[in-house]
Amino acid sequence: MHGGGLELALVFLLAAVIAVPVFKRVRLGGVLGYLAAGVVLGPFGLRVVADVEPVLAASQIGVVMLLFVIGLELSPSRLRVMRKPVFGAGGLQVALSSLLLGGIALALDLGWKTALVVGGGLALSSTAIGLQLLAERKALTSEHGRLGFAILLFQDLAAIPLLAAIPLLGTASAQDGAQPLGWMALKGLLAMAALVFGGRLLLRHLFRIVARTRLPEVFTATALLVVLGSAWLLELAGLSMGLGAFLAGVLLADSEFRHELEAQIQPFEGLLLGLFFMAVGMSMDLARVAAEPLLIAAGVATLMAVKFAVLFGVGLRPGKLDVREALLLGSVLALGGEFAFVVFGEAQRVGLLDGVLRDRLVAIVGVSMALTPLLLIAMARLLSAHPSRRAARAYDTIDDQHPQVLIAGFGRFGQIIARLLAAQRVRFVAIEHSPEQVDFVRRFGSQIYYGDPARADLLRSAGAAGVKVFVVAVDDVESNLRIVRLVRREYPQARVLARARNRRHAWELMDLGAEVVRETFLSSLYLGERALVALGTPEAIAADRARRFRAHDEALLHTQHQVYDDEAALIQTSQEARRDLEQLFAADQGEGVLGALVDRGTEPAPDHATSPVTEASRSRDVDHQP
Repeated sequence: MHGGGLELALVFLLAAVIAVPVFKRVRLGGVLGYLAAGVVLGPFGLRVVADVEPVLAASQIGVVMLLFVIGLELSPSRLRVMRKPVFGAGGLQVALSSLLLGGIALALDLGWKTALVVGGGLALSSTAIGLQLLAERKALTSEHGRLGFAILLFQDLAAIPLLAAIPLLGTASAQDGAQPLGWMALKGLLAMAALVFGGRLLLRHLFRIVARTRLPEVFTATALLVVLGSAWLLELAGLSMGLGAFLAGVLLADSEFRHELEAQIQPFEGLLLGLFFMAVGMSMDLARVAAEPLLIAAGVATLMAVKFAVLFGVGLRPGKLDVREALLLGSVLALGGEFAFVVFGEAQRVGLLDGVLRDRLVAIVGVSMALTPLLLIAMARLLSAHPSRRAARAYDTIDDQHPQVLIAGFGRFGQIIARLLAAQRVRFVAIEHSPEQVDFVRRFGSQIYYGDPARADLLRSAGAAGVKVFVVAVDDVESNLRIVRLVRREYPQARVLARARNRRHAWELMDLGAEVVRETFLSSLYLGERALVALGTPEAIAADRARRFRAHDEALLHTQHQVYDDEAALIQTSQEARRDLEQLFAADQGEGVLGALVDRGTEPAPDHATSPVTEASRSRDVDHQP
């Protein structure tokens, strides 16, 4: 492209705006959209960008920022807990993959030094693509997501000695004046120690000083300085830039600036990470693939099959994943990595690889990157078509402990109710349909049982016949209604307190005779009351306003319950209720018609003809949410 940087930036943004929404619309994911845009724009496509190296080098900043944001999610204590999966599962994956892929290269008469570099380079997976795919599917906190991150972290560490060893193995090492491996390792350790100890002493003080300026642009500049400075320090020592940014993020994970830093960095991270994926797409040598399609296809199949098998085995045994999670782990990380481009380029420089072999390996890695999103989509659909056996495990046997309360659903909503009851020594039994939630909560000593609260036999075995109050805290609307229907049918004398997602859900529960608690109403009301106090309203007046608002809304809820299938009637009652509420609050301030009557010491007679929201509803609020 002959234009300047502005034209190039416009082309990149235009490609992202067009390609990514299209690929997401057809459920192929944003990563594949960026890769496809890069292929089209690159030297093997429309040649909008003829030289990829500067773009690839600049776009590495996106990976650096991604790892910094991930570091912010990991406190040092959590990182210490991860040491076993990092060095156990991660080390085993790199070792096995390197041996198997290196053995295949050795069998092809490449020589042991070349085979060692090829095996090590191909054993590494793409951190950027792997983490982005997990993030798109909200799987970073899943079992395979956590183990995948640990393996990727070890791979970043393993790339350091591999890059250091290449000059020692190569024929050009003598004239290039390569540094001794021991000195390179010592230099890397010193740089990491300087970053960790210096960061703990200085970073928080630095951000406190900057925060006092109250200048957002200075805070943003400081955040970028810390990220890029940490990356530069470790790169200067011959280590990974991403590792430096990750360590800086970990050091700030427990600070009061964590969320602000994340908010400042993420916009840059998203754009630059997209640029990185485009640069990877530009690096794919389509001419090489077209010239040797069978050879490249065989290389891609071998690479992904070997790494998939190793990752599946590592996930099952040291990783302690079930079969489904291990399959997903293999699908995410079976690809080659961006470090392979650096490794193979360095190997060519010192004479371990010739240009043709290097181009073939880069093409294999690039194609594997492009295929991984498709592999993950195919695996997810295959697993969804075959439900998990673990999810269908037998429900727990629940002994009748003569509980007074039965709680259906033990998420955050149900847990608060359970804690209050336990503090008053009220006997209760809790049933949760998610096995993962049951296993998690049991670690903290909570008495909770795995089962479906919508099953009559399970309720009977839990002692539901003697239960006085059923609390339905399930957040899914359909499941919630199904449980309430069952309870009202089997135990009509018991009281049913049900969590409602919104007003329409509340009306449907009221149809079944349940007492309704809207999940966000009371907390929002309390927050509104605190906002009034913060604005100078006296505590007593703010509390009274909140009380009146609540009474008004509850009356409106019951009034609209009679007509909630009639949209026109709903709109009319909402409008009339708003007028009632405005007149009531105006009267408190001595304003309006009601205020004038109050000043004269008289009370207006209720006008039943003007509104279905009558005297009882006059102090209640309006919530238009149907």
